[in-house]
Amino acid sequence: MKKLFFTFLTIISFASFAFSETPLWLRYSAISPDGNSIVFTYKGDIYKVPSKGGKAIALTKNSAVDYCPVWSPDSKTIAFASNRNGNFDIYTMSAEGGTAKQLTFYSGNERPSDFSPDGKNILFSATIQDDTQSAEFPSGYLSELYTVPATGGRTVQVLSTPAQNAKYLDDGKRIIYQDVKSPESYWRKHQISSATKDILLYNPATGKHTFVVQRKGEDRLPILSKDEKTLYFTSEREDNNFNIFKQDFPEGNNIVKLTNYKTHPVRFLTVSDEGLICFSHNGELYTMKEGEDAKKLQVSLTNDFSNQKEFFTKHSGAEEIAVSPDGKEIAFILRGNVFVTSVDYSTTKQITTTPEQERSVSFSPEGKTILYASERDGSWKVYQTKRVDEKEENFANSTLLKEELIIGNDD
Repeated sequence: MKKLFFTFLTIISFASFAFSETPLWLRYSAISPDGNSIVFTYKGDIYKVPSKGGKAIALTKNSAVDYCPVWSPDSKTIAFASNRNGNFDIYTMSAEGGTAKQLTFYSGNERPSDFSPDGKNILFSATIQDDTQSAEFPSGYLSELYTVPATGGRTVQVLSTPAQNAKYLDDGKRIIYQDVKSPESYWRKHQISSATKDILLYNPATGKHTFVVQRKGEDRLPILSKDEKTLYFTSEREDNNFNIFKQDFPEGNNIVKLTNYKTHPVRFLTVSDEGLICFSHNGELYTMKEGEDAKKLQVSLTNDFSNQKEFFTKHSGAEEIAVSPDGKEIAFILRGNVFVTSVDYSTTKQITTTPEQERSVSFSPEGKTILYASERDGSWKVYQTKRVDEKEENFANSTLLKEELIIGNDD
């Protein structure tokens, strides 16, 4: 027990130094079609920054995760995924900020990838309904491709097979995408197998899928130039690290390597209508024009830690320590509230924030629920807190929690 107690004290101490003036791991970046702005996700919120760098403003600010923003063709609207209602649904909002409008309401997770050229529809991936003739039916372990009107309405299935990072061509019909052959982790690097991703072109008029990039290795994030004569993509060819390449479209000739990073993959590739390339490398944002070196953007945040709880260091006072069944988390009472800390990582999360006291904390046998007593409204009651997203494996890194009354009443 003394060893476990020391473990949680060390984690709390590290957490108090987690802040940094320079934001890192700016993810899911996307440059606007007009090339003026870049949106990205940082600590679960979406920010917008000028494409030359500078001060980023928060477009969303809540306790959920908002990510994967994509731009409308006129650069006035973004679509994104948010789990603010329990699972990831598609939302739209003005690129200047404001109220977000929910477009999808399924119990699974949806992720947008593009607007149609006229801005009226949004492409998104989701696991909703496999084709009954598909080899995947009815497992649903790989997603399908859908559209939903940008103003809300009925969704329509485009493909019953997975098509990641799907983008419309200018005719609003054909779609370029990267395929998915297995449930292999999307973030896996250095893979050479039959499961690696290729880039294909789908023509709904003929129902034909044509390989644009095909080889024994990873090729991802297809982006066409505005005139549709050049295909940009990321690939692990040559040096086994994700870099940016381009080739003629649709012929596939004249393959040229545009970046030459030896370590850390290029992620989140997007290109403006005028050809300004935007990407993330080692957690920071870059822009690049062909023939020039990439430029790292200096980004400052106006709402850097808006979603963070108060961090503090305590060297004593913790009590009623409970260890999770798998031994990876410790729940404890501190200052009358319930906390959970990870044994393996420097992460601690406050579970309750009530003015009353909690005590008698414990984990359920399967480790998915935390039980505790709380003195609220003049009487002791028993509560439980569960993780909302079943894919989240621990409390210390969870994004959404739900508290429920077990014994007692709220009257």
